[in-house]
Amino acid sequence: MSKIPTAYQGMSDEEMAARIWAIKAQLGADLTILGHHYQRDESIQFADYRGDSLGLSEKAAKTTSRYIVFCGVHFMAETAAILASPAQIVVQPVLEALCPMASMADAREAQGAWELLTDVWGDTIVPITYQNSTADVKAFVGRHGGAVCTSANARQVFEWAFQRGEHILFLPDEHLGTNTALDMGIPREQVGVWNPLKPVRPQYLANARVVVWKGFCSVHTRFTVAQVQAARERYPGCYVVVHPECPRPVVEAADSHGSTTGIVRVVQQAAAGSTIVVGTEHHLVERLDKEYPDKQVVPLAVSVCGTMAMTRLPHILYVLERIAAGNPVNIVSVDAKTAHWARLALQRMLEAS
Repeated sequence: MSKIPTAYQGMSDEEMAARIWAIKAQLGADLTILGHHYQRDESIQFADYRGDSLGLSEKAAKTTSRYIVFCGVHFMAETAAILASPAQIVVQPVLEALCPMASMADAREAQGAWELLTDVWGDTIVPITYQNSTADVKAFVGRHGGAVCTSANARQVFEWAFQRGEHILFLPDEHLGTNTALDMGIPREQVGVWNPLKPVRPQYLANARVVVWKGFCSVHTRFTVAQVQAARERYPGCYVVVHPECPRPVVEAADSHGSTTGIVRVVQQAAAGSTIVVGTEHHLVERLDKEYPDKQVVPLAVSVCGTMAMTRLPHILYVLERIAAGNPVNIVSVDAKTAHWARLALQRMLEAS
């Protein structure tokens, strides 16, 4: 956890929450707080908008608030900063809250893979990066004619890419890329894996149409087929839905897979009395079970994102008090050149979907 200022260590949760609500009221329209679905309840209660990473960034692009506080991980605040106007200030309560998967790829490594694969395929590659990536990777993709995607629109962006080239380099999540390609009917043997720590000879990937980066989400790779089988035995007639960041065997064992927003929709639309077993981050699963008491929403297994969980009441109170005092801290910004190319990759995604 990020270090808590000494002034807050003796405060009760109730006192801190009351002060946060008071500052929100004081700042009014000058402040927008965004909360990702995976945040703790103690943090997301203050969110003006809750959602997935890109949906929240789109909110950031549309809001006219001077200050945007993003309760999430760093790549999300970066995307908000890219899409926000120059006059807006994006703040992240805990700067140390990084996404481990986003850290598994950088622009230098991506450029190296691109050059080696170009030697094999020529000028036929369209790069795609998952929204869960750093600004410099988004900018790399933008410079090379590619686009960003989310777990909700990955297939649409893949189809867009195949209209412009014969091959896709997808990063940084191996499992989302593989699941998307296989769902489209691309044969398994035409899906290659690029391990930046141990690159294969590019010639070995010559027959691949899609090459996926060997990155992963630690939350979703914890789920197993055995857990799906155990859930079906424990909850006869249950419906199992998992995130497409899960390994392929887990996706195939489930009844369906979908983005965070898609999973929420599955729960919303399920009949009263249903049991829905959900394979995603535990804070969201717990919240869905509370918000839909007419249904039973249970975790496939308890899997928590440690960096999402870092944002606590003291961190939110600290950054809000500094904003109210006119001296904001934990500002997230992206240099103009990187922001330009990353924004272009994001715009292409919106056009594709």
